[in-house]
Amino acid sequence: MSNASNQTHWIKRFTVRPMTTPEYYKWWSKRVNYNIPGPSQEGIRSMEEYLKGKNKAKEDLDSLKIDYKKLCLSMRTAGLGKTSEQWRQEIREEKIKANRWEKKFQKAQTRNEALEKSLLESRKEKGELKARVAELEKYLYHY
Repeated sequence: MSNASNQTHWIKRFTVRPMTTPEYYKWWSKRVNYNIPGPSQEGIRSMEEYLKGKNKAKEDLDSLKIDYKKLCLSMRTAGLGKTSEQWRQEIREEKIKANRWEKKFQKAQTRNEALEKSLLESRKEKGELKARVAELEKYLYHY
């Protein structure tokens, strides 16, 4: 019960025009108007200034939109605007290319090793043939 007495209750104001006096009405209207600040003349712009500012803001926004579109285009051109899935796909493709080149390199290296071995064998055979020719020439001169 003590809580009920501490509660705030709003009382509806009911007045009938003829019952209020002009002095009371004047006092009441001043009291209400004192609580509400009136419009200040500071910072008030003319409609032309307001529209100029609005047009300037619109131009700035359009300029920003154009710059943003250019940035997005350059990012796509440079490859920076890709999604993570696009990056993964590009990495897979590059790995496939790298593996192909690695296989080509290994084939070329194997072929190079075989050619070097063949060259060594040919040089050895050439040396043996020269020695055989020299030996045969020696026999030929003796007869």
